[in-house]
Amino acid sequence: MENEKKESTAVFDELFSRGVVEFTDPDSAFRKKLEAKMSGEYQGEIIIKFGIDPTRPDIHLGHAVIFRKLRKFQDLGCKVVFLVGDYTASIGDPTGKSKIRPEIEQQEINTNMISFLEQIDKILTVEKTKLPTGEIIIQNTPVFSWIRNSDWYTVVNDLKLPDTYEVSFQGNMDGMPVKVPVNANSLVGKAIVFEDSRMQTKSLGLKHVTVTTLRTFLWGLKHITHARLIERDMFQERIKKGEELYMHEMIYPVLQGIDSHAIGKIYGSCDLEVGGTDQMFNMLVGRDVMKASQQEPQSVLSCKLLVGLDGREKMSKSLDNYVSITDTPEDMYGKLMSIPDTALRDYFELCTFTPLDTIQEIMDDIEKGKENPKDVKMRMAKEVVSMYHGEEKAITAQKSFTETFSEGKIPDTIETVSVSSGASLVDVLVNSKIVSSKSDFRRLVAEGAIKNMETDEKIIDASQNIISGMTLKVGKRRFVKIEIE
Repeated sequence: MENEKKESTAVFDELFSRGVVEFTDPDSAFRKKLEAKMSGEYQGEIIIKFGIDPTRPDIHLGHAVIFRKLRKFQDLGCKVVFLVGDYTASIGDPTGKSKIRPEIEQQEINTNMISFLEQIDKILTVEKTKLPTGEIIIQNTPVFSWIRNSDWYTVVNDLKLPDTYEVSFQGNMDGMPVKVPVNANSLVGKAIVFEDSRMQTKSLGLKHVTVTTLRTFLWGLKHITHARLIERDMFQERIKKGEELYMHEMIYPVLQGIDSHAIGKIYGSCDLEVGGTDQMFNMLVGRDVMKASQQEPQSVLSCKLLVGLDGREKMSKSLDNYVSITDTPEDMYGKLMSIPDTALRDYFELCTFTPLDTIQEIMDDIEKGKENPKDVKMRMAKEVVSMYHGEEKAITAQKSFTETFSEGKIPDTIETVSVSSGASLVDVLVNSKIVSSKSDFRRLVAEGAIKNMETDEKIIDASQNIISGMTLKVGKRRFVKIEIE
């Protein structure tokens, strides 16, 4: 019994410390509830909220830091509610940036949302059902659920349906059930579509729909002072610089707080919200909103932000310093080997399962000159690739990297592009997405970063045309074989 208690304490200590910057849990309310759940004294659900605005389609290792934390909570019996901010994504939270984040079109939001949901089972425990149409449905289970915040931020009158949209309601004629068609854009038609399309009724089986009206929103604002909102550090920075600060940005934290209030009503509680350090302010506002509505306020846990491959900025697709969890094993391994030595500790702590005391020993050995940072980096890269692609592919990726970069060989499997003689090299590389743009190509040429592996010569002419086949190394990690049709 004593050993079990020690093991349980060790699990908790790592859960609330590894990669954690701040854990706001007054009176240890959440921790006590989780302990009761684990011991069997509490049989109810523990709801953990994670919200994300689907402004990008890929999940990268920065996202995975939090997802892996959520998986730990799932393993302890908690239910993760994946809140997709499709409504708030169209508004934009400037989190982590001093600049205004652009609004995102709804179609792009939907596409990104689907992409995200199709990738999360690489980390989280989810159940999927594939319909004959090919559509993938993610089930509501005891450990996972997802919902859009448009489910409560849109109301009946927000709907505008195509004229060809068919709507009917169930009627009764002479004791026989009949379907009565109605105009889709009539109040009755919209009400039918609204009820049928709410995830609260369709996916969760609830009888009553929670909605947020203007009155609800103004009630939320009533309990949050202007001074409270303006204290946000990024707002203060913009004010000091004399930059514009718009009202829709200031109310974003309140909307996120109302999300927690809605989750609490729909799921019965919202016990903990997990996010990056850049979300701490917003998550604490959620506590304020829940207190004002007489709900048990959520506890809040913020995780470290993983630095990108440059070792400076946080990992972000817009900065092109990211590693996607869907990258090929070779690409993932190669990218991880490019991080600066100064980022090694964070990558070990946030991206692997290596025990913290082992990580400390490794860092001490590097400092004492007992370990080569490159060897340690290879160990880290192999462990990360193994997590997402399996041990066998990780070993192959490591071998390919060693042969390619240490021994100067061309990889066994590289992308092949067939072109006509005389084609522009820059156009070929841009169209095949080997480089992101013509300016990116010109930059690489200027840096001497494009090399013909067959002649061992660097490409020096940015306007070069392709006369014969060649195998190019582009940058540090990309290879492409160009063949003449």
